Amino acid sequence: MRALYDVPAPAKLNLFLHITGRRADGYHLLQSVFMLIDWHDSLHLEVTQDGRITRQDLNTLAPALPADDLIVRAARALQAATGCTQGAHIALDKHIPSQAGMGGGSSDAASTLLALNRLWNLGLDRSELATIGLQLGADVPFFIGGSNAWVEGIGEQITPLEGLQALPRARFVVVKPNAGLDTPGIFSSPLLKRDTQRATIADFAANHFDFGHNDLQPVAQALCPDVEKASNWLASLGLQARMTGSGSAVFAQIKQADFSVTQPCDWTIKVCENLPSHPLKEWIADKRTTG
Repeated sequence: MRALYDVPAPAKLNLFLHITGRRADGYHLLQSVFMLIDWHDSLHLEVTQDGRITRQDLNTLAPALPADDLIVRAARALQAATGCTQGAHIALDKHIPSQAGMGGGSSDAASTLLALNRLWNLGLDRSELATIGLQLGADVPFFIGGSNAWVEGIGEQITPLEGLQALPRARFVVVKPNAGLDTPGIFSSPLLKRDTQRATIADFAANHFDFGHNDLQPVAQALCPDVEKASNWLASLGLQARMTGSGSAVFAQIKQADFSVTQPCDWTIKVCENLPSHPLKEWIADKRTTG
C-alpha cells in the first residue's frame, strides 16, 4: 500500500501588527496576533523510496515553480536534519493568494514538515520541527505550533492563545486586490512608523477584533493604491477594515449572518471563519517523552 496524505495548509490573518522598535542588526521588533482561518491550500504527499523531492501544481493560480520553492526546501531541510533517505512527490492545490500577507507559503512549508514527519516515521516533536521551520521563514514555526498566538520579538516569541485566552469564534470577509506587495520594500521605507507603544495580551483581550492597528498599512497604501481602495470599499459597507501582514489583502469582521456583496473589480473576496487550532495540531507532541 502506498503511503500518502492529503493535508490542509490554512492561511492566517494579523489582527493587528505594531512595530515597537528596531534592533541594531536592522531587524524590526513587532507585536501581533496571528489568527488561523479556514481559507487553505491543499497538499497531496506521496512517499517515494528514491530520496528525490518532486513537486507539481494542480491549478493555474500558482506562478511558475520558483527555484527556492518553500515546499521543496522544507522537505529537503527535513531530510538533512534527520538523515532520512526516503523521498516524496508533493502536489499543491493553491487557493491562498500570493503576496497577500496571509502566510500561504509559510503554511505550505509547515504542513509539508508536519505531514512528512509522519509519512517518513521520523517522530520529531513540535520544538524540533519548529527549529527546522525557522530556517525557512519567520512565520513557519507559528503554523507548526498549531494555535492562534500572540507574537513578539522579530516573530520568534510565540505565546499560544488557549484556554481562557482563546479567541472567540468569528467571521471575516477577506479582500485580496490583484496587486501584490514586496515586504522588504515596506520595512525599508523611511515612512514606516517604528515606535508604537508596547501592549499586553490583557490589552488585546479586552477588545479582540478592534484592538490596535497595522503599522505597515500606511506605507503599503502609498506603494499600492488598491490596498486603500479595498479598505475604503469595506468601509462603505459599514465595516472596519485592516490590512493583514504586509498586505495586500485587507479584512474586516462581519456579524450579520446573511452577509453577501456584489464583487467589485476583479478582486478575490472570501468570507472566512477563524479556526480554534491548526487542523494538524494533534499530529505531533509538544516535546519528546522518555521512559
